[in-house]
Amino acid sequence: MSRDPRYDILFEPVRIGPVTARNRFFQVPHCNGMGHRDALALARMRATKAEGGWAVVCTEMTEITYGADVAPYVELRLWNDEDIPQLARIAEGVHAHGSLAGIELCHSGYTACNLYSREAPVGPTAMPASSYYYDPIQARGMDKTDIRNLRRAHRAAALRAKTAGYDLIYVYAGHGLGIFQQFLSRATNHRNDEYGGPLANRVRLLKEVIEDTKEAVGDTCAVPVRIAMNEFRGPEGLDPPEVEEAISMIAELPDLWDLSLASWSKDSQTSRFAEEGFQEPYILNVKKLTTKPVVGVGRYTSPDTMVRVIRQGILDMIGAARPSIADPFLPKKIEEGRIDDIRECIGCNICVTGDHSMTPIRCTQNPSMGEEWRRGWHPEKIRPSHASASILLIGAGPAGLEAGRALGQRGYKVTISDAAGEAGGRVARECRLPGLSAWGRVRDWRLLQIGKMPNVELYLESRLTAADALEFGADAIAVATGATWRRDGVGRYHVHPVPIAQDADVLTPDDLMSGKRPSGRNVVIFDDDHYYLGGVLAELLVKEDHAVTLVTPASLASYYTRASLEQAAIQSRLLNLGIIIRANEAVKRVARGEAAVECVFTQRETALAADCVVLVTSRTSNDALYLELTGNHPNVVAIGDARAPATIAHAVHAGRRYAEEFGSPPRDVLDVPFKRELVRLTPA
Repeated sequence: MSRDPRYDILFEPVRIGPVTARNRFFQVPHCNGMGHRDALALARMRATKAEGGWAVVCTEMTEITYGADVAPYVELRLWNDEDIPQLARIAEGVHAHGSLAGIELCHSGYTACNLYSREAPVGPTAMPASSYYYDPIQARGMDKTDIRNLRRAHRAAALRAKTAGYDLIYVYAGHGLGIFQQFLSRATNHRNDEYGGPLANRVRLLKEVIEDTKEAVGDTCAVPVRIAMNEFRGPEGLDPPEVEEAISMIAELPDLWDLSLASWSKDSQTSRFAEEGFQEPYILNVKKLTTKPVVGVGRYTSPDTMVRVIRQGILDMIGAARPSIADPFLPKKIEEGRIDDIRECIGCNICVTGDHSMTPIRCTQNPSMGEEWRRGWHPEKIRPSHASASILLIGAGPAGLEAGRALGQRGYKVTISDAAGEAGGRVARECRLPGLSAWGRVRDWRLLQIGKMPNVELYLESRLTAADALEFGADAIAVATGATWRRDGVGRYHVHPVPIAQDADVLTPDDLMSGKRPSGRNVVIFDDDHYYLGGVLAELLVKEDHAVTLVTPASLASYYTRASLEQAAIQSRLLNLGIIIRANEAVKRVARGEAAVECVFTQRETALAADCVVLVTSRTSNDALYLELTGNHPNVVAIGDARAPATIAHAVHAGRRYAEEFGSPPRDVLDVPFKRELVRLTPA
């Protein structure tokens, strides 16, 4: 297949200062939970992006000094020359595939609590440090010596980055995390010297550091600036008009403008709250201010949309973090005319949770993400089968579909059977809920790939008993029958069933997704799951004119979504819809027309009117078929939720792992199944 001429513009080279990108695809800096701890894994992950056709591949934020460490987060470090070899390995991997390597140098100012170095944080103005955990630490205001030392540190880091082989060396003023944004913003800069007050003063340090960086490395390296176009603070902070004015003051100084929003939760909004291209209203005017290339993001996955923003003069390059995670080969697929094969980002932000949990990045769509080095997985390639075998997969949910797709790619004869009338399992049901339509891409992409494989067959409305499965005669059976939501209230808070009257109306998420509805208007949702589903179901019911109260033992609704950057948006939406949120409480008993809730601290009880109680607590694996087959077949396993309920990303990963390991020699369960990066000690 060949490229559609409509997309030729995406493959034009772009000059960025002294270097040239071979096309318009730009993997902007993004965190990944690996950083300085997982050098080989991180280098392989970035190299895979370059292999996939991204002309520019950047690191995450890279600390330039021990005096601005962002522990416990695991980012890159360029504190001194000892850090150069790790950074060089990343650049080498990117260069090996003909791409430019970019590095985002960062001093995090008052958002770096220095929990590792135990240095006092600094910022433009003395103020409490900003952290995810509200650390009881304050930043001191910088004096002129501090500013000079900041400039020295940035220049030294830029020179080290050049030594490490980087082609683009960033000055970072974005996301509220870069100190140069903190100097720009009225919210964080209350100085009364030449670095504070009028905008011309607040932009001074940014201008000086750009000049410093260009003087140090600009002969061979491009110097981009990443800047936040809006802080969403109104007149108290930065808004687009003022940022545009700041850009106009130094418009031609950087070699590229990389546009973002602040904070990170605004910049990386989930598909539940933002459509593709959602940042365009904030960045429309920047191209009019500068002749330098402009890159921006907006979860772009459609090549037609990419072409539009370039032809309309909004952007020169298509920036991506999440789409490049979901499909590192997105540019190559467009170039090769394989548009249908693009593994589109679903905007769930499970990738972001890796940064917050300080663990290797993962992706719902792309199970190889973060596994490129330690398990040797590749987003497009998989080792072929070494012997013929037939595999029966029971269940066409995310685990079963991914296992079938990957086993089919390896060349095995695969049969997928599902009792339902449609494929997708939980994905098929959940993607019909408010805001989750993009999640259907998990099912759709896999069905498309399976449909191209003559060695993979899918049978729906095909409920198999153990006898049926054994009679099928497959060499191996994988049971991917999912899980069922419990209706007894057992979850994190309650470890034993909640007393429920026989005549009480109690529903589960499965009931609601199958079309059942509460018997009356007043609904209590007991959310002890703490991810997205409780809030989504509350939104569903209130839009159907139910009066909804969401009860949660946590201090916030959908508490886990703090890690996916959407909790504040969820809480705001629920409250604006009129949903009552009762935090730090748990449903203790359910009677007809009433739910008794208790405070998780005092156990003080309150009675709530409840025509119906929806229990979103925990799930039970549908493993009865697996248990019946065990002992009656020599090669049977349970995968995905049928083994242990978790996220859709876990299920997809389980399917890929089963396919990758199928046919391998038996392994002792105590043996570590992946490579680790270990410290080699030298004599003390």
